Amino acid sequence: MTSTSPAPPPWSALTGKRVLDLSRLLPGPYATSMLADLGADVIKVEDPAGGDLLRFAPPLFDTLNRNKRSIALDLRTDDGRDTFLRLVRTADAVVESFRPGVLDRLGLGFGTLHAINPKLVLCSLTGYGQSGPYAAKPGHEVNFLGLSGFFAVPGRIDGAITRPGVRIGDMAGAMHAALALTAALADGGEGQHIDVSLSESITAWCSLFALPLLDIEDPLAAGLVQGDNDVFTTADGRVLSLATFEDKFWHRLRTELAPECPELDTAEYDRRADRTAAKEQVHDLLHQVFAARDYDWWHKRLTEIDAPWAPVFTHPVDLLTDPHTTARDLFTQPDADASTPQARFPVIFGAGLDTFRRPAPALGEHTQDLLDDIDMSR
Repeated sequence: MTSTSPAPPPWSALTGKRVLDLSRLLPGPYATSMLADLGADVIKVEDPAGGDLLRFAPPLFDTLNRNKRSIALDLRTDDGRDTFLRLVRTADAVVESFRPGVLDRLGLGFGTLHAINPKLVLCSLTGYGQSGPYAAKPGHEVNFLGLSGFFAVPGRIDGAITRPGVRIGDMAGAMHAALALTAALADGGEGQHIDVSLSESITAWCSLFALPLLDIEDPLAAGLVQGDNDVFTTADGRVLSLATFEDKFWHRLRTELAPECPELDTAEYDRRADRTAAKEQVHDLLHQVFAARDYDWWHKRLTEIDAPWAPVFTHPVDLLTDPHTTARDLFTQPDADASTPQARFPVIFGAGLDTFRRPAPALGEHTQDLLDDIDMSR
């Protein structure tokens, strides 16, 4: 178990920066969780009547809100707004995920916040941004994914495209928000309003692959789908991935395994362009080859020839027992009360970073401490 410590990393540019987090559910809390992991003092501002809706899912809530403090304020009341504005005077940034106009209607828009604290950065995460014909529309991850170009890019040999289970449409925006905030909070920064559109963030990712298909009638002919970069099922029903993108890997695969797998003993597909053009034949060939032997045999042989392969994890426990993630301490049970293991911040810093310093707070857990703090700062 990783030891916990209240001290944020002394080397981080975010240490000492105070962020007031009004956001809920996934995108905003994920963005501020990255800031909190890296040392920012993130104060989660929650409605006393239940708080963040994601509290109903403790495993996800606990991971997204570690290293934060919680204050319970009803921003619809004069007292709640007054207390929040007193906190704003001590803060470097505010993060919110309301629809455009909601903060203004609460009397907490950028103009008000900037007048109180001219150096404050307001980061707004919304589905479609603060302007444009979609700005007022409600939306969730599947809507943003639908508009992004994701479904224009084939990913399978049969051309089928399905929605991923991981909410990448939300998380792309969260990562852009965290990056933008980190840049804006650098020493010497000035107060500003950062407008993060979740839809635009995932579109920026997907357009890298979608836009080159503009003049291609059949997207499957573009070369993004290849028969030798896929997942395959072994004789005992297990699944592995193979990615012989470069010619050297394909050549080694087919020459080294030819004695045991004579089907591979052909130079017909030695060039990348030839393998891509014959993707269906290559895929069928590999499907047949892999189905002839069990997983353990493939594990041994593919490792011996230094092939770009990996197991395909189909159960969460696989993540926790993989020897590589174990060796690098990617997952840990932060404390005895944690609802599930968590991944550390997925970057290793030479100067050191203790990700698990503080568990996710109970609703309003730090209200009195923060009220005392702002009273003392008057």
